[in-house]
Amino acid sequence: MPKDALQKFLEQHQIRYVLAQFVDLHGTAKTKSVPVRHFRSILEEGAGFAGFAVWGLGIGPHGPDFMAVGDPATLVPVPWQTGYARVVCEGHVNGEPWALDSRVVLKKQVARLEERGLLLHTGLEPEFSLLSRTPSGDLVPCDGSDVLDKPCYDYKGLSRSRSFLERLVESLTAAGMDVYQIDHEDANGQFEINYTYSDSLTSCDRFVFFKMAASEIAHDLGLICSFMPKPFANRPGNGMHMHLSLSDGQKNLFADPGDPRGLDLSPMAYHFLAGILAHAPALAAICAPTVNSYKRLVVGRSLTGATWAPAYISYGDNNRSSMVRIPKGRLELRLPDGGCNPYLATAAIIAAGLDGMDQRLDPGEPQNINLYDLSPEEIRSAGIGILPQNLKEALVALGQDGVLCSALGPVAGEFLRIKHMEWLEYMRHVSDWERASYLEFF
Repeated sequence: MPKDALQKFLEQHQIRYVLAQFVDLHGTAKTKSVPVRHFRSILEEGAGFAGFAVWGLGIGPHGPDFMAVGDPATLVPVPWQTGYARVVCEGHVNGEPWALDSRVVLKKQVARLEERGLLLHTGLEPEFSLLSRTPSGDLVPCDGSDVLDKPCYDYKGLSRSRSFLERLVESLTAAGMDVYQIDHEDANGQFEINYTYSDSLTSCDRFVFFKMAASEIAHDLGLICSFMPKPFANRPGNGMHMHLSLSDGQKNLFADPGDPRGLDLSPMAYHFLAGILAHAPALAAICAPTVNSYKRLVVGRSLTGATWAPAYISYGDNNRSSMVRIPKGRLELRLPDGGCNPYLATAAIIAAGLDGMDQRLDPGEPQNINLYDLSPEEIRSAGIGILPQNLKEALVALGQDGVLCSALGPVAGEFLRIKHMEWLEYMRHVSDWERASYLEFF
């Protein structure tokens, strides 16, 4: 954005403060609030942060400052905070892009695509739970009347949360995001908002903004907006499906109406898909990065009789029981959840897809059946792999995946270190279930 355009934007929106924003290893938004008269400094030397205070930057207490340098093309108003704007930043240390900053990691993978004349478009579909606390502190759906056993697409459930949904959509629209559908999902208090796809870097920037908006608008209304993958054991979890396609800047190179398999996919798309399937166990660690994520990625029916989360390393036509669904001319990866760092997840997906293209891998034949109906023996005999069933398994797979670890660079080691610590902490935790089961058992 030219200097004159920046000044006009700031004046037009009566901006008083700019949030210099980046994300930590977990994809959590980190900011400094900068008075607008000092805005130019964010774009030049950047806003300074003590890197040791942020998860996953690999900087010790004796290390240099982490300078968050703003990308002026990302400047947008923050409608729920009058007088504020946000600019997305990338980390620099000693004047150079920092290899452990996840946006820098993604840009390196985007550059690999650009060297081939390719551009990755992604469309992200965040699901979330809108909750409130009872006087006793229990978490419940925000609308006490949202109690149907099968609430998906329910009009009443959608309508009675419209105050939050409308404020969120209006905020996203004011920031340049094109929202085109809002629906009540399959769990009580669960919703999904769909907005138009974009290039992969912009998609990640927008997803972070989406979470910032949803969380703060909910808080203003006395509610909690959670992207936790599985907040309730007996209800469907929250995913964040990613739609993927490669283009040359003009044409969707994944689309091929002459596809002999009938899925309208090109050979390039099949190679990219095969790379995702080949690296699926390691991708799980990045795309589903929490202990709780694996309480979503299991086989079994929810209370409503529906389950949408993948457990099998497979693909199929309009098959929501597969890890990858093919909605005509693009891929829908159903593995990620809202707990992922979108920059790292997208970078890992690009690396996996390019490996499939370079090796000309084939994904095999599509699975166009309900995989949830098959027995474990039938799954094995069909040669279908199973996704890791806990975070530990996924981390081991990532540590053994040289392609992904090399592509992610030093952030891979930092990710593995922190996530192994998270797993160890979880394993040492004594739960209410354990006390109820064992306290007086022996």
